[in-house]
Order: sequence, then C-alpha cells, then structure tokens
Amino acid sequence: MRHNNKINHLGRTHSHRDALLSNMAVSLLKHKRIFTTLAKAKELRKYVEPLITKSKEDTTHSRRVVFQNLRDKYAVTELFQEISQKIGNRPGGYTRIIKTGNRLGDNASMCFIELVDYNELMLKDKKAPAKAKTRRSRGKSGAATTTTAVTTPAAAKTDAPKAKAPAKKAAAVEPVVEELPAVEETVKTEVAEIERVIEAQETPIKEIPVEEAQETPTAEIPAEETPETPAEETK
Repeated sequence: MRHNNKINHLGRTHSHRDALLSNMAVSLLKHKRIFTTLAKAKELRKYVEPLITKSKEDTTHSRRVVFQNLRDKYAVTELFQEISQKIGNRPGGYTRIIKTGNRLGDNASMCFIELVDYNELMLKDKKAPAKAKTRRSRGKSGAATTTTAVTTPAAAKTDAPKAKAPAKKAAAVEPVVEELPAVEETVKTEVAEIERVIEAQETPIKEIPVEEAQETPTAEIPAEETPETPAEETK
C-alpha cells in the first residue's frame, strides 16, 4: 500500500527507477532537450533541478555529490563549466515541459523537457516585453498636451502658417486655370492651318480639253536659210 506516498514508481523497482532517472538526466544535460512521456518528465524535473542548483558552487564536494548521482564525468564537466555559468542568476525553474499530445500505441501523454536558458526562441520573446500603460499615465500625458496647446504661445505661432498654406496653394493654381483657354485657341488655329494645307494638296489639277489644245496656235519655227547655189553648178 502507498500510505499517502506521492512518489511515482513508474512501474519499476527502486534501483531501476534511479538508473532510469540518472540516464535521462545525463541526456538532458548533454543535449539540453529530450522527448519522453509526461510522467517521466515530471519525475526527472524533481531529480535534475537539485543537481543543477548544486552546480552553482564549484567545489570538490559538490562535484562528488553530482557525480554520485549521474555517474558520467562528461555530463558533470558540462554541468559545472557551461550550464552553471549560464543559469547562475536564475533562482530556480531550470527546466520546461511542453506537451505534444498522446502516443499512438498506448495513448500515453508525450512531451518535451528542456533547459529554459537554451531555448533561443523563448528568450527572444522575453527580451522585449511590452510596457504596461496605466490610465493614470495616460491622463497625465493627455493633460500635459492640452495645457501646452492652450498656454504656450509657440503653439499658436506654429498653427498660423499651417492655416495660410492652403491659400498659397490656391493662388498658385489660379494662373494655370486662366492659361487653359489661350492654349485651346492656339491649338485650334494650328489645326485649322493644317487642314488648309491638306486641302490645298488634295485639289485636282484642271485638265485642258483636246480641242482647245489643237486650236491653240503653235509658233512657227523659222526655217534655216539655205545658201543659194548657182544653176550652173547644179547642172
């Protein structure tokens, strides 16, 4: 009978349970994240976190205590040289459990267990926390803006040119509107001249009838005077 004993034996003997937790702790310290069942992860968290707290004091005694539980010199050096320096300012809560659902075979609840300080995605989100704003601060800022707008004369000076700006723009647009009819007249005159030139080119040439062409007197070409030859020579 359990007699109010809340330890989860994980269906193993005492020695088997200790060996299981020791091997899982070594894997967690080496790889910084492992995938296991939720029941084992909860028991591993109780087993490994006191060892991580012990590593904050780098003494011979603390190293021997940790090695007595882990039985792996590489995991001990990793814990005391790197992990203890990174989690030195953290007062506890070195691990995080993330549930992933149930296993297909026996429907056991599965999860990830990882070291908190080695998850870079979570650390980036926590580095830039959103600043909390209260109503009191908003009321003060709103009152300050209203008082400066009413009392300071500089604000009134800055507002004056803003009101005059639209009038300047309207004045600049007016001459452009007045020039539009003159432009239209010049375009119309140019189009009329172009049409006149085209009509002049397309006018047909008047044909002279044939009878008139025959009746027209032609200038007689004077014949060349041939020298008179004596009659004797002809004979």
